[in-house]
Amino acid sequence: MPESIKYQLASVYPQGETPFIIGIFALLAFIIVWMLLQQRAQAKQAGKLEEAKKEAEKILRQAQEEAELLRKNTKLESEVILKEAKVRAKEEVIAAKEEFENSCTHRKNELQKAELRLENKEENLDKKIQQADKRLEELEERDLRLRQDREQLQRRQNELDEKIQRQTKELERVANLSQEEAKDILLRRLEDSLVSERGSMIRRFQEEGRQRLLQESQEIMLTAMQRYAGDVAYERTTSTIPLPSEDMKGRIIGREGRNIRSIEAATGCNILIDDTPEAVVVSCFDPVRKEIGRIAMERLVADGRIHPTRIEEIVSKVSKEVDNEIQKAGQEAVEKLGLTRIRPNIVSLLGSLKYRYSYSQNVLMHSIEVASLMGIIAAQLGLDERKARRAGLLHDIGKAVNHEVEGSHAIIGADLLKRAGEDEEVVNAVAAHHEEVDKTSLLGILVNICDTLSAGRPGARSETTELYLKRLEQLEGIGNSFDGVETCYAIQAGRELRVIVQPEKIDEDAAAVLARDMAERIEKEMRYPGTIKVSVIRETRSVEVAK
Repeated sequence: MPESIKYQLASVYPQGETPFIIGIFALLAFIIVWMLLQQRAQAKQAGKLEEAKKEAEKILRQAQEEAELLRKNTKLESEVILKEAKVRAKEEVIAAKEEFENSCTHRKNELQKAELRLENKEENLDKKIQQADKRLEELEERDLRLRQDREQLQRRQNELDEKIQRQTKELERVANLSQEEAKDILLRRLEDSLVSERGSMIRRFQEEGRQRLLQESQEIMLTAMQRYAGDVAYERTTSTIPLPSEDMKGRIIGREGRNIRSIEAATGCNILIDDTPEAVVVSCFDPVRKEIGRIAMERLVADGRIHPTRIEEIVSKVSKEVDNEIQKAGQEAVEKLGLTRIRPNIVSLLGSLKYRYSYSQNVLMHSIEVASLMGIIAAQLGLDERKARRAGLLHDIGKAVNHEVEGSHAIIGADLLKRAGEDEEVVNAVAAHHEEVDKTSLLGILVNICDTLSAGRPGARSETTELYLKRLEQLEGIGNSFDGVETCYAIQAGRELRVIVQPEKIDEDAAAVLARDMAERIEKEMRYPGTIKVSVIRETRSVEVAK
């Protein structure tokens, strides 16, 4: 290629252009040169060289102009492509940054949640460690007190042995005493000394135990009672049904008493029609049958059609409704306490407790109350709350069984639960809550405590007048049966027995022993709601007359 053409191409396309464009231009230059050479050869042959040169210069100028235009267009396109690439790169960077930030935020939230869970677990572990340390300290203190008591008893025993030896030597020294007489004197003195020691020890141990348990029991019981508030329902063995008029009594009785006999036969209730104006009384000691009789009588009175066929129809319908209500009440009690996996027959028996009463306290509400208290106290003691509530709810299930089944309600209920596949701890707690069998776990003790707490709180239970007077007579009879008792009185509605003793027969130490013996006998021979306090009063008077 001629140097002039190379110089011209170099001046048109500065250094740094795209090699592709340079190649195109080189090809064009080669073509142009070839054409010029051809033209030059032809011109030389034809004598037209000058014209060919002019034509070549013209073509070269056109090629340069087109190349310049192409270079400018290519440069603009490359700038547009570069800008688009930069924009896409920025968008990708922003998207990647947002994704990274979202990932970091999500990971940070997960780490915060995990840290919170770890903190909660750490707090729970700290609480359990504190509780364990507290119990360990209490056990160590109790062990120390027991060792001190054992040492004190050993010292007392040594002192008694020394006293016995001195008394023996004194008796041997006394003249005119036979061996039997000396032995009797020694035994009497020893008995008096032991009674005195026993009374002192009873008072001391009672005081220590009372002070030791008072704080813990008050804290647990007050917490449980404050966190639970239940309704109170009282027993009624009769239901009074209002009548629209006195003529309705005749329709209830029917011709020759046919209707009233049909009602009594279908419901198992006694229908009492007396001189009470515009009223009839439904009486029955079976609360479920009484409820069926009450509802059936109300519907018969409202309907006005009273005859044997209609009576049987109404009673049958009401019986089904009451059965559904029993099942519903049992299921609501179970759900209220958050319990599961209780068999339908047990739920049905539980619901029937809604219509049963013990000392005028509704048994179902009492069972729910005991279960709630047990759950609260079990949480305080670190026991299984769900199992505790289960035992509390089912502890009186035996009261729902027909009276034809022999045995106490605790044993009957435990047998039912055992056949239903309940946990052994729950079965034992139900069987042992009236001390009829030995307790194998803390649940039995807890059921006994919460049962007494629910039954013994003020206003929870009441008695009929006849049972109340009979209980007071039995209580005073137990008090008067002890030797040295001058008189005794049952006060505070039978919740306290105040005993007045003869001071010449009962000294202060013997009074403490007497109070304990009376309390043990009352626990063994009587059934009563709540607790009974035994107070022994000993009074010594010295009277002199000044003359």
